Amino acid sequence: MSTPFLIIIGLLAIALVVVLGMGIIGLARNGGNNPRRSNKLMQLRVAIQFAIILMLLLAALAAGK
Repeated sequence: MSTPFLIIIGLLAIALVVVLGMGIIGLARNGGNNPRRSNKLMQLRVAIQFAIILMLLLAALAAGK
C-alpha cells in the first residue's frame, strides 16, 4: 500500500474515533436528549466508514497493478 493511501486512511481513522467519541460523550452528558445531533453524528460516522472502505479498495486495486 502506498504512502498517500496510508496517510489518508490514518486521518480518516482518527476522524472516525473523534466522531465516535463525540457521540459517546454526548450520550453520557445528555442521556440522548438531543436526537438530531446524535443522528447527524451517526450519519457522519457512517460516511467516514464508507470513505475508509473505499480508500482500502482503491489501495488494493492500485497495489494489484
